[in-house]
Amino acid sequence: MNWGVFEGLLSGVNKYSTAFGRIWLSVVFIFRLLVYVVAAERVWSDDHKDFDCNTRQPGCTNVCYDHFFPISHIRLWALQLILVTCPSLLVIMHVAYREAKEQRLRAAGRDNRCHTYSNPGKKRGGLWWTYLLSLVFKAGVDMVFLYIFYHLYRNYTLPRVVRCELPPCPNTVDCFISRPTEKNIFTIFMVVTTCVCVVLSLVEATYLVGKR
Repeated sequence: MNWGVFEGLLSGVNKYSTAFGRIWLSVVFIFRLLVYVVAAERVWSDDHKDFDCNTRQPGCTNVCYDHFFPISHIRLWALQLILVTCPSLLVIMHVAYREAKEQRLRAAGRDNRCHTYSNPGKKRGGLWWTYLLSLVFKAGVDMVFLYIFYHLYRNYTLPRVVRCELPPCPNTVDCFISRPTEKNIFTIFMVVTTCVCVVLSLVEATYLVGKR
């Protein structure tokens, strides 16, 4: 990962965000992205390799693993982080479009006292709607992924033992998940930080509407 580019992106998002938006960005960067990169990937690196079933029937372990873990936590979190940060890029692109349009008007010899956008980064008109929709989209993405995690993994927790009776397993076999307690702690942590981000996005949207 190119941290220089990412740092520039963060500074650009911070520049056009409200106070609530800056808090949201700090939570995403420190408590979600860094935890994902530094710790979570390593915790789930052995999820398939160390998924053991008390049978030697070929294919049984793979079938049971696919049944209980249709999508890995770590891949779902990666997709969630990508989707939840994309709306901030749209806000930056909208401001860049405004700045470019203002520069073209000045280069064309228009009167400097007359500006299309006196302050391109000010949340007015279309930019206000872009920013508001980005907040709604971010909150919606997080809530959808909370539902997906709850639907796939009941109560966001993993059992220590799962029982599988799918073919080609010869009978009901017991399968053991690697480090379930540690994975449950990380899952609950990510769920809590996601809920905090949803609340911050909704509070910021309410603040924008009320201020307008």
